[in-house]
Amino acid sequence: MSDLSAPGFPEEEVRRRARAGAAEAFPPPGEYGRVLFGAEPGGGRQPDGERDPLDALRIVPPVFMPQRLARLIDLGREPDYRDVELATEIGGFSSTMPVYVSALGSTRAAGGDLGLALSRQAGALGLPMVIGENVVPVNGYGRLGEAADRALLGRLRAYAGELPDGQGGVAVQQSTEDADAEVWNLVYSDPAARPLLESGRLAFELKLGQGAKPGLGGMTVLDAEAAARLGDRYGLDEVFGDGRVLRSSTPGTFTAEILRQQIRLMRNNFPRARVWVKLHPGRDVAEAARVAAEAGADAVTVDGAEGGTGWAPGVFPAQVGLPLAECLRRLGAAGAPPCLLVSGRIWEGGRAVKSLALGARAVGLGRAALLAAAEDPQAGLIRFAECLALEIRLLVSALGKYAPTALDREDVWSRDFPGIPVTG
Repeated sequence: MSDLSAPGFPEEEVRRRARAGAAEAFPPPGEYGRVLFGAEPGGGRQPDGERDPLDALRIVPPVFMPQRLARLIDLGREPDYRDVELATEIGGFSSTMPVYVSALGSTRAAGGDLGLALSRQAGALGLPMVIGENVVPVNGYGRLGEAADRALLGRLRAYAGELPDGQGGVAVQQSTEDADAEVWNLVYSDPAARPLLESGRLAFELKLGQGAKPGLGGMTVLDAEAAARLGDRYGLDEVFGDGRVLRSSTPGTFTAEILRQQIRLMRNNFPRARVWVKLHPGRDVAEAARVAAEAGADAVTVDGAEGGTGWAPGVFPAQVGLPLAECLRRLGAAGAPPCLLVSGRIWEGGRAVKSLALGARAVGLGRAALLAAAEDPQAGLIRFAECLALEIRLLVSALGKYAPTALDREDVWSRDFPGIPVTG
């Protein structure tokens, strides 16, 4: 090897690419299913030394609090944080708090016992849950002898088995390959889903993109045996050179009119199911959200660039897509849809309350939900949600308000963030 060097240049990264070739565009394949990437503060997307703009916002309680006075009169006593009502309507579902579990698809990290543990706890909490794309094409539906812990039906049963009456709901996501497998038809006609359907707690989510890799479809790593089994359904690429294969879904093709027609078809073909639409953090995210809402979507979900489990070409989490704060700014400026759901490194009450103040109806837990369930498969997510609920109650109460829907843009402040009023 030459002793040539380049101080100040990413020399080692270049050398790794020279040694490994195309495989170096991705995280190490041995870490697939064990490491959740893309979760650094700011997702590596901000210039050096600059904070994520959502984290940089301050929550700013007023001195005069007319809503606290109204609550005092209503209760006949001084209110406190325990009087904050967190129950929220999310995409046609009743949730115990303004939180849902984000889409977790066929990725190995969400499969097996961990996926079932997460589903059971989300159900027990009464939180809406999204079952992500590619579960059926990759792992099966669950009625033909497929492994129950990885199949879609296993997650559905685990969730519904713990769900309180009248709470929560399941949104089943569909991508191009899922459509080929007729996933929505399978669920809509399945007796196991009938209680959810008849109680208005079943939704279908049309996926246009995701935060981890805007503009691309889902990606996972397969061993040779699985690649041989799935080769007729997905694009396969032997980029790793060690027998493992990159599996890629197609992202689908959309225009405003295609999206309108898809939503109309969903309402026509599945009239008893709610309609959700999932968007990646694209530059026209506000226009896409408007089209979806006007076409009749019950909820519009937006991943910030911080969202997703992060299995993607390394350049995508680092450099592609709008951060969640910018998505919220653009959506707010254009008039956010009535039920806007957002995700992107949500794990504590401050980031959640800021998102709600900027126009979101609810926030999604992805990595945080997986980690909490992994910490304790029996009650980790339940205890995590209890802590998050307390933080949200404390912050909302500090603003002199007693429901998340009462939050607005005056409740946050930044000197530098465009579109946020300077209130002091």
